[in-house]
Amino acid sequence: MNKELIIRSSSDFVDFALLKDGKLIELHKEEEKSNFQVGDIFIAKIRKPVAGLNAAFVNVGFEKDAFLHYHDLGPNLASQLKFIKLVSAGKIKDFSLKNFQFEKEIDKDGTITDVISANQSVLVQVVKEPISTKGPRISAELSLAGRFIVLVPFSDRVSISQKIEDKKEKERLKRLVQSIKPKGFGVIVRTVAEGKNTEELEKDLQNLLSRWNAMCKKLPTAHHPSKVLGELNRASSILRDVFNDTFSGIQIDDEELYNQTKDYLQEIAPSKQSIVKFYQSNDTPIFEKYNIERQIKTSFGKTVSMSKGAYLIIEHTEALHVIDVNSGNRSNKATNQEDTAMEVNMIAAAEIARQLRLRDMGGIIVVDFIDMSNPENRKVLFDFLREEMSDDKAKHKILPPSKFGLVQITRQRVRPEVNIKTREEDPNNEHGEIEAPILIIDRIASDLERVLKTHKNVVLNVHPFVAAYLSKGFPSLRSKWFFEYKKWVKIIPRDAYTYLEYHFYDKKGNVIKE
Repeated sequence: MNKELIIRSSSDFVDFALLKDGKLIELHKEEEKSNFQVGDIFIAKIRKPVAGLNAAFVNVGFEKDAFLHYHDLGPNLASQLKFIKLVSAGKIKDFSLKNFQFEKEIDKDGTITDVISANQSVLVQVVKEPISTKGPRISAELSLAGRFIVLVPFSDRVSISQKIEDKKEKERLKRLVQSIKPKGFGVIVRTVAEGKNTEELEKDLQNLLSRWNAMCKKLPTAHHPSKVLGELNRASSILRDVFNDTFSGIQIDDEELYNQTKDYLQEIAPSKQSIVKFYQSNDTPIFEKYNIERQIKTSFGKTVSMSKGAYLIIEHTEALHVIDVNSGNRSNKATNQEDTAMEVNMIAAAEIARQLRLRDMGGIIVVDFIDMSNPENRKVLFDFLREEMSDDKAKHKILPPSKFGLVQITRQRVRPEVNIKTREEDPNNEHGEIEAPILIIDRIASDLERVLKTHKNVVLNVHPFVAAYLSKGFPSLRSKWFFEYKKWVKIIPRDAYTYLEYHFYDKKGNVIKE
C-alpha cells in the first residue's frame, strides 16, 4: 500500500489530495481567510451563560458566537481561570505549572452559571469549525497535539490510545511517559507512538511545551478575542496525523510550501525527507498529472459509479445522509441472488468507507445495502465495513445490518462537508445542466465491458467531441480497449447527437441495449 500527498497551491487557497495506491481517499482545502480551524486556541470573553442550555455563548471574533457547553469546560476550569488571571496580571513568569497551585475540580454535573460569568476571560479551543448557520463549537479543556503525544494542561492523567492493543506495549509507554511528563500536564499517547523510544517522545514533548510557553507569553498583551495559538498549517497537520512508512511521495507545486513541508518532515521523520518533491511543469497542472481532477469529477456527484456496473446514490437531507446501493444492469457469474448481493455489497462497503472520508460526511448516515437473507453474510459485510473504516481518524460508530439491509453509521463532524459541484452548463441548452463530460467516458467504458461479452463486432456512435477524445492521441482510449479486450471498437462521430448521447450497434446496424 502506497500513500501519496499531492498539494496544489493558488493565491487564495491550498488543496490537499491524499491518494492510496493512486486512488483519492481524502480531499482538504485550506483557505487563506480561514481563521477558525480545529485546534486553534483563543483568548476570549464569556458573553452570556444560559442556564437553560447549561452552556455559554463566547465571543471569539466570528460573526456568530461560539458555543461552549458545561461538559466541555473540563474538570480543571477553575485552575485555568486562575492561571489566566495571574498571567495576564504579570504575576506568573514561569509557565511550566510545576509550582502552580491547582484549584478544586468543578462538579461534573454542575450548572454553567455556578462556575463562569459574563465578561470573564477564558482560553478556549475550536473543536468544530463553523458549519452552515452555526458558530464554532469550543472547549475550555485545552490540548496541544504533537506527532506522538497530546499535551493536556491542568491535568495529571496519562492515557494510551485504545488502538494500541498490545498490553505490554501499553504498560511500557505509560511508564515511559510518566517518567518524562512535567508536573501539571496530562499526556495522551497517540497510536503512532507504538514502538517509539524515550528520545522520540521527549523531543515531541519539548516541542509542545515550547508552543505552550510561546502561547502564554502572548496572554498579558492579547486583545479579547484573539487567536493565541494557531494549529499547524494544513499540510503539516495532515502529515502529523496520517504520515507513516507507507508514504511513498509528497508532491507540491509551491516552493514556499515545499520548503515548509520539507522542514517539518525533517523534524518528524528525517529518513523520509527525500520523498518531498517540488513539482514544476508548465504543461500539466499537478492535479491533472496525478488524475485527481478526473477522480473529483467522478466521485462527488449524486451518483457514484463502482466496478462491475454497480453504483451508489448519495442523498443529503437536513437530518441525515442516505446512501442507496444498486447492482446496476450487470451480467453476473454468481449462481444466485444472495451471491450477487454479497458481491455488490462488498464492493459498495469499500467505496462507502472512501466516500465518507473523501466528502468528510458527518452526523447520521443510513446505508441501504442490497438485502441478504444469510445472517453470516451480513456479519461478513459488517466486519468488512468496519475494517475498511478503521483508517478513518474521525470518531465513528457502525451498527450491524438490520434484516432489511440497513446499516446505521454515526461519524464525527468537525468541519463543513466537502461539497464540489460536478454538474456543468449544458452546451445544448443555455438554461440546463449536465453531468461533467468526463463521467460519460467512464459510463461508456463500463457499458462497453458488458457489450463485448456478448458481441464480437461493436460500433460506437457518439458526439464528435467525444469521438475525438476516445480515438485521438497515443495510446488512445480505443487502443487501450483493444489491448484489454482483444476486440477493435469502431467509433463513428454523429453530428446529430447531443453532447452526452451515445449508442452501441452490432455489425448489422442493430442497436445493442447497454
